[in-house]
Amino acid sequence: MTRKPQVTATETLTDDPWDMALRQLAQAADRLALSRGIREVLGRPHREFTVNFPVRMDDGSVRLFTGYRVIHNDTLGPTKGGVRYSPHVRINEVRALAMWMTWKCALNHLPYGGAKGGVTCDPALLSAAELERLTRRYATAISPLIGPYQDIPAPDVGTNAEVMAWFMDTYSMHESYSVPTIVTGKPLVIGGSAGRHEATGRGVMIAAREAARHLGRPFAGSRIVVQGSGNVGGVASRLLHEQGCTNVGLSDIHGGIYNPDGIDPNAALTRLKETGGLAGYPGADTVSNEELLKLPCDVLVPAAIEGQITGANAARVKAWLIVEGANGPTTLEADEILNARGVTIVPDILANAGGVIVSYFEWVQDLQAYFWTEDEINANLERLMVHSFREVVRFASEQEVSLRTGALVFAVKCVADALQKRGIYP
Repeated sequence: MTRKPQVTATETLTDDPWDMALRQLAQAADRLALSRGIREVLGRPHREFTVNFPVRMDDGSVRLFTGYRVIHNDTLGPTKGGVRYSPHVRINEVRALAMWMTWKCALNHLPYGGAKGGVTCDPALLSAAELERLTRRYATAISPLIGPYQDIPAPDVGTNAEVMAWFMDTYSMHESYSVPTIVTGKPLVIGGSAGRHEATGRGVMIAAREAARHLGRPFAGSRIVVQGSGNVGGVASRLLHEQGCTNVGLSDIHGGIYNPDGIDPNAALTRLKETGGLAGYPGADTVSNEELLKLPCDVLVPAAIEGQITGANAARVKAWLIVEGANGPTTLEADEILNARGVTIVPDILANAGGVIVSYFEWVQDLQAYFWTEDEINANLERLMVHSFREVVRFASEQEVSLRTGALVFAVKCVADALQKRGIYP
């Protein structure tokens, strides 16, 4: 397992994500005229776990780590959400990400609620053996919450298929039989799905293509800037390049590179893998992650972490289309500025849903013990993403609101309707 950091852009968080998530919910609830009781149910996590657990380090010392697992809402089914390893993991971030997962699953008609988890740690500073021990202790600590029909973790920032393998094995050892359905994003050999690694980035590409079509803009030849070069940004930049787009900017955790004549993302990502950074890429200027967001381009893909486009820099964003590969990369203040300028934003719960959609496919395949080909996975992902995009466009047009507001109102309505239809027990 690589020891390089998995976070792919600046890690300075400018707004509290939980506050942003609650404000988004309030706006949607106002439009839907939801009752006070329903607002309170949707506005608070169903369950929260904070766990403090010891890990024996390679030198024999013991360190205490803090982890979280938040179950936001399970009205539509078992909850789904990734596990994040980062020095910046904190409870409000996990709460927000769990809520956004609820809306993402509802928007895309998946039979899931939303959850999220994380451990406050720097995976770059841990050996593979330390990461394994940390993962197994964390999985054990949150085991009362997780289960194949209860709550199903997946990879996120700082975690990968190998971490999910340790999760699966730990849970399986406790149950005394193999339980591949406990996590998604696993290696293929233990029940993972073809196409899962590229799923989020592929979904971003599909969302960008459909948005360009909707706006009547040419897609091939569009100048693309991607913030982030991990599993989302790196895959998206490569797939957008294959669609005929011109990558003019790309970044990693250290900063970005810019060439108005274009950057070959395959060569850039190879350099990143070999050297640990994009800086020095031949023919490209070095820029900061902040400068990258303001580069001249047609399409901007923030694919790192939340809170990147803010009220302080939104007026200098030059793209006519923003496709949110990350969760919560644009603050509400930035939204207002960008909307007033006529910039179209494909919101995170729509644009980056490819990962959870293919995670759903993986879960279904594991339940049936029957696996699909990668072509079948990609075709079904395309079908669902295109359907969701067109549904959001239609709903937003009817409501005369932005795509973000349309997507949020649609998703919140789905969950609120289901909650009221199920009733309140007892």
